[in-house]
Amino acid sequence: MRPHRKLDVWKEAVEFVVAVYQATRSFPKTEQYALADQLRRAAVSIPSNIAEGAARQTKKEFVQFLYIAQGSASEIDTQLEVALKLNYIDESEKDRLDAKLDTIGKMLTGLIRSVKNES
Repeated sequence: MRPHRKLDVWKEAVEFVVAVYQATRSFPKTEQYALADQLRRAAVSIPSNIAEGAARQTKKEFVQFLYIAQGSASEIDTQLEVALKLNYIDESEKDRLDAKLDTIGKMLTGLIRSVKNES
């Protein structure tokens, strides 16, 4: 009954959430309810939207939720850049998170194509 659990992109996205939580632990206390919180929420949004879309009745709805997940990934890209410029994360941490985000983005694009072609 939980079709999202079979999706590799969902599994990758859940792992990414863990990585974001770990990276934001070292943010200043003043950022715990600001940039850190936004990063965490956007990260959680990716697997959440994949899961919600997979549970929908139509492929069109599923694709729409996958697009929302892609939007969250773009949001994170911006937030990581801000975190780097504020010295909350270093270049290697940003590169590590960017690589994971790129993988998820490619997987989402592939899944969108696949679902659209099934229609």
